[in-house]
Amino acid sequence: MTAPRTPRKALGRLSLPERTFVADALRTETVGGVLLLFAAVTALIWANVPALRDSYESVSHFHLGPEALGLNLSVAHWAADGLLAVFFFVAGVELKRELVAGDLRDPKAAALPVVAALCGMAAPALVYIFTTTVGGGSLAGWAVPTATDIAFALAVLAVIGTSLPSALRAFLLTLAVVDDLFAILIIAVFFTSDLNFAALGGAVAGLAVFWLLLRKGVRGWYVYVPLALVVWGLMYNSGIHATIAGVAMGLMLRCHRREGEEQSPGEHIEHIVRPFSAGLAVPLFALFSAGVAVSGGALVDVFAQPETLGVVLGLVVGKMFGIFGGTWLTARFTRASLSEDLAWADVFAVSALAGIGFTVSLLIGELAFEGDAAMTDSVKAAVLTGSLIAAVLATVLLKVRNAKYRKLAEEEERDEDLSGVPDVYEQDDPAYHLRMAKIHERKAAEHRRLAREKADERDGLAEVPDRAGEDHDGPA
Repeated sequence: MTAPRTPRKALGRLSLPERTFVADALRTETVGGVLLLFAAVTALIWANVPALRDSYESVSHFHLGPEALGLNLSVAHWAADGLLAVFFFVAGVELKRELVAGDLRDPKAAALPVVAALCGMAAPALVYIFTTTVGGGSLAGWAVPTATDIAFALAVLAVIGTSLPSALRAFLLTLAVVDDLFAILIIAVFFTSDLNFAALGGAVAGLAVFWLLLRKGVRGWYVYVPLALVVWGLMYNSGIHATIAGVAMGLMLRCHRREGEEQSPGEHIEHIVRPFSAGLAVPLFALFSAGVAVSGGALVDVFAQPETLGVVLGLVVGKMFGIFGGTWLTARFTRASLSEDLAWADVFAVSALAGIGFTVSLLIGELAFEGDAAMTDSVKAAVLTGSLIAAVLATVLLKVRNAKYRKLAEEEERDEDLSGVPDVYEQDDPAYHLRMAKIHERKAAEHRRLAREKADERDGLAEVPDRAGEDHDGPA
């Protein structure tokens, strides 16, 4: 007789290696997110203080780079096309690792974050299209609210101090990885100008050389960094957005471990590059992209123009209901029950948090309304407004459940046998139970010793009145 199949748990506890990897990745992203938040605030102050506004414009539009190579770009342009290529390189490595060693390697496990991410991109786009169609606005910005900024979302978690369970953090990270992939595809397909086939052919040839060198096991940053710069320059001149070069090279790295390896080459390089991406590249992009004029009138205009209102509603409403709906539908039709430690309210709160769309949303906003500086600034203000509303809403929802999250976090971290591995991951290990038995035996022996001491003390006190009575026997 076949045993009944146990229902798969949605958003269940991570394996220990996956938990360790996610914790390391999110730690770096959280620090980067705080720097990103600081950079965004700095940009807003720099661009809105009258005495500083002109210097912000001057620095942002200052051009540098070799004209002969078609790379005489403004500082803001270098940040968007150059530094963000590093961000997308890390995104490519993350995606490759998820596909070969993470949750996405298992089609059943991958269904949940993939469907949730797709719904979380489709719903904001539909909200934007509906809003602008009703309001008679431009459909050009439909892709702006589709992206989630994982670093900014984690910065919000760091600021509000919530102990979000590792399974939900991993879900958020995987969502962002899939989100980044489709954002890259959107940029490549919908925001590609006239193609320069000679430059594109050179970029493809450079990528082929990059792949061959990796296959041959060639090592040395002095080989790959110059080659990466050449590929990036050719991709930029091809008419395809230069960040595509970054993700293409990231996807080529080997991310599975061979015998005797503590880290795969992809994991090793990601560990080196991620701090540069999260701590420098993305904050500098934010510094030169988030500097928009903010005033009472500008904020009113955000809710008055159909394009900007569509961005705000897409981020706040579309993301929240898209991700939550995609998660619920996947769990419903794959018969995966939600982990008993979590409630659907937790998924809803994380879905609201995913409405923080900053880095890629700002980039797509610049591409969608290129040539219309006024609308570009308005859309940037809408991205900032929508992200802020999503952050506040998520904060309220997560704070309601924070006591529960703290208990889960304590349970995940408890290590009573001092083995260096949390106890929840050792329940099937006989050695763990033997260690715990010895610990409990020592504790039991100590309690027995204390019991004997207390009993002896009590008996001694009880004998004192008796002896006193004997001394005073007889007539007074």
